[in-house]
Amino acid sequence: MDATQILTHAFGPLISDYWWLIPLIILLTFLKSPFMKGILGEFMVNLAAKLFLDKKIYTLFKNVTLPTEDGTTQIDHVVVSRYGVFVVETKNMKGWIFGDPKQKTWTQKIYRHTTKFQNPLHQNYKHTQTLQSALDLDTDKLFSLVVFVGDSDFKTPMPDNVVYLGGYIRFIKSKIQPLLSDSEVLAICNKIASGQLKPSLKTHMDHVKHVKTIVEEKQRQVDENACPKCGRPMILRTARNGDNQGKQFWGCTGFPKCRTVRQIS
Repeated sequence: MDATQILTHAFGPLISDYWWLIPLIILLTFLKSPFMKGILGEFMVNLAAKLFLDKKIYTLFKNVTLPTEDGTTQIDHVVVSRYGVFVVETKNMKGWIFGDPKQKTWTQKIYRHTTKFQNPLHQNYKHTQTLQSALDLDTDKLFSLVVFVGDSDFKTPMPDNVVYLGGYIRFIKSKIQPLLSDSEVLAICNKIASGQLKPSLKTHMDHVKHVKTIVEEKQRQVDENACPKCGRPMILRTARNGDNQGKQFWGCTGFPKCRTVRQIS
């Protein structure tokens, strides 16, 4: 009896009885993927809007993909009303969240595991600017809003427009000063409906590919400018004395602990 026959004889009955575990494991893995987490987060924000925002006052657009000069930008949700246009970025995350509005990256900490992610306010700034340009609206009529869903906990003070799911509807309803007429609201809705790319899997995949290209290019620039010894970024410095006085060179930001330099060719 060869090895294949032995394994078949040993595990055959087990596989026959518990075959359903295989698709279950695959399904659970898929549900925990970043793609599905994003879809679930957007679904929760979408459901909250449908349940708690009056459709006669607020019009919801989801997954709005707009063309830009360098590709596309995708907005999770846009809510249009007489009280302004709300540009919503959704984050489905868990753990402790640390961040400051001025920082380029924020931090997610789950036990001892720490992850950096792009400041969602900066991320949503591009969305807001693109929509503002497309709609030709004044800045005071658009509101950027970041909504965290999932089991996350802010460990640093957050601005009013960074909220949990429960604060999402409250933020929108807190704006009670009419900023747009009914005709302007209708015109904005028509512009968004006609100006956005047709929602489809291809549109989404093209946008994901575009974002991936941008991320890879930024990572390449970081890698090229990283210190070969400690990995920290290198910056341009000017020699103050010696034979190279006045000349520029690349110096490690870890100085004086790391004194690695790279001459400019």
